[in-house]
Amino acid sequence: MCGICGVIGEHEGGVIEPMLRRLIHRGPDDEGIYREPEITLGARRLRVIDPDGGHQPIGNETGTVWAVMNGEIYNYRELRNALVRKGHRLSTHCDTEVLVHLYEDEGIDAFQRLRGMFAVALWDRERRIAWLVRDRLGIKPLYYTIRQHMPGRSASVVFSSEIPSLLEAVPDWRLRVEGIAEYLTHLYVPGPDTIIGGVHQLRPGQAMKVSGGRIEFIQYYRLENQVADTTTWNYKQAAHEVLPALEDAVRAHLVSDVPLGLFLSGGLDSASLLAIMAKVQPDPIRTFTIGYEHPSDQSFNELAAARLLATHFKTIHSETILQPDVVSLIEQVTAGMGEPFADLSALPTYLVSQVARQSVTVALSGIGGDELFGGYPRYLGLRGAAHYQYVPSALRRQLAHWSACLNEHGTSRDYSGRLKRFLRDGHLPLHEQYRRWTTFIPHEWEGTLWGDALEATFVNDRPLGPADMLFNQWPSEDPSNRAMGVDLQSYLPDDLLRMADRMSMVHSLELRVPFCDHLLIDAALAVNSKLRFSGWQLKGFMRRMLGSLLPDQILKAPKQGFMVPMARWLREDLREMAHDLLLSDRMKQRGYVKPAYVQWLLNEHDSGRRNFSDQLYALIVLELWHRGLSTRSTDQTTVGLVA
Repeated sequence: MCGICGVIGEHEGGVIEPMLRRLIHRGPDDEGIYREPEITLGARRLRVIDPDGGHQPIGNETGTVWAVMNGEIYNYRELRNALVRKGHRLSTHCDTEVLVHLYEDEGIDAFQRLRGMFAVALWDRERRIAWLVRDRLGIKPLYYTIRQHMPGRSASVVFSSEIPSLLEAVPDWRLRVEGIAEYLTHLYVPGPDTIIGGVHQLRPGQAMKVSGGRIEFIQYYRLENQVADTTTWNYKQAAHEVLPALEDAVRAHLVSDVPLGLFLSGGLDSASLLAIMAKVQPDPIRTFTIGYEHPSDQSFNELAAARLLATHFKTIHSETILQPDVVSLIEQVTAGMGEPFADLSALPTYLVSQVARQSVTVALSGIGGDELFGGYPRYLGLRGAAHYQYVPSALRRQLAHWSACLNEHGTSRDYSGRLKRFLRDGHLPLHEQYRRWTTFIPHEWEGTLWGDALEATFVNDRPLGPADMLFNQWPSEDPSNRAMGVDLQSYLPDDLLRMADRMSMVHSLELRVPFCDHLLIDAALAVNSKLRFSGWQLKGFMRRMLGSLLPDQILKAPKQGFMVPMARWLREDLREMAHDLLLSDRMKQRGYVKPAYVQWLLNEHDSGRRNFSDQLYALIVLELWHRGLSTRSTDQTTVGLVA
């Protein structure tokens, strides 16, 4: 695991060193630079595979191909053996060198052979071609910007694993006004754009080719192409395909030359990984769980379920009860993300990564299981909404009007809140319902919420989101399949995987996600939705498939997200901080949202009438991130906005 950065094309000297300094947490063990007039490659390395070898950048024996990689290739041993049989001479046992030699033989097609998570920069010296490549699901990040120079000179491409590192080589960057609204709407900025104007993410499954000043994008993997018509599969046929694929994915993700463990939440996803890890490896498994001490926070604890699993599978279990300094925690998480990001799951992920890193260098996580096997209540809600469409539209509109009278204490995470959403939006097209269910602008707020800096930018008071563009493109007639397709292409890479990468790597911990294995995804997407939600149950097929591997208490337990007691924190531990930041003159001057909207959120939340944790936390993070820019001697007053 590493952090990589570099410049392709003409550039000023001396930019790579400050870029690498921003990536030390991603690779504290080693640093390397490769320079030519046309390219500079840099890497910070966390030693996981072949700790004594594998210095990056790494080239072939003739020096005609060079590469840096962030990630792991799980099938590198099989690929290495095949290359050696063909006559290649490899000097290490690391996976990045395997990639270099595989490219020698197969060119860009080599990336189709890789099983793993990776972001790669590769230099083909003979052909004078540079490649940037991101893995199929977007597990590992890769940001870039195209720098235009003076007329007559070719553009250059600056790239890095993280935005703060990239900006070391881009002194005149600007905030993107649409990105701010996208962030406040979704709690993250959907790719491929970012909060910074002109800075983009390489898409999952995408490669960039730079040659002779020309830039070309190649989509070498498309998730929607993996969807097949499988309406004839019964349970036995589906389980026969999917369970071996899950076992194979877990087995592949255990490749490591350093200590390895598992984040154990007590939920179905991490429990299934533990059951299979115990089945395929003989050594005791290290597991890590966190919980909270405050009496009011016990509903957020999964300690009992995790303890049950640890005992059942005889793990080496670490259970940490937390009393976090919440103000300091939020500041550290905001700095660690390097960009505005307000999914609350970043906070416990930061904490459990910190705990795990004291014992292991690599950990597995159950991220991706909900998107792949149908774990979110909104998927069932959308299946119900499809049937609700047969109710006369006039009646649906009347019920939507009546829904305003329902318990306004309800949130998206409880029954009354979900019923209110369902009735409120039931007269709308399905893709519009799903968009509303996955955004965070309160519908109770009357009028526009945008301030002067954003108000003129949007129509209908909102920016477009992933659901608007992806829902109807997914190759299925089933609305729950379409919703899962949206999440697999947007929420998973742009929220969950982005968060998991930053919050683990800030502690120099490599986090692996077996549910995002592309071979497992091929098998799981072949399960039809009727079977996937057997008995109208979330993960109905998955629960049945794992019935012989897990205790009944785990199989029958309701879903519980990886959450923190933010509602209470905002009324107690964070109250002073929230009011100081959100009512400050500095925030009002930024002009992103109307001060009256902010005051309304605070009043409603403080009184206990509503839970606006997500909205308030998003504003807190945005303001903290802005103030953190002062460490770079910039702020909105000097950085400015771009439309």
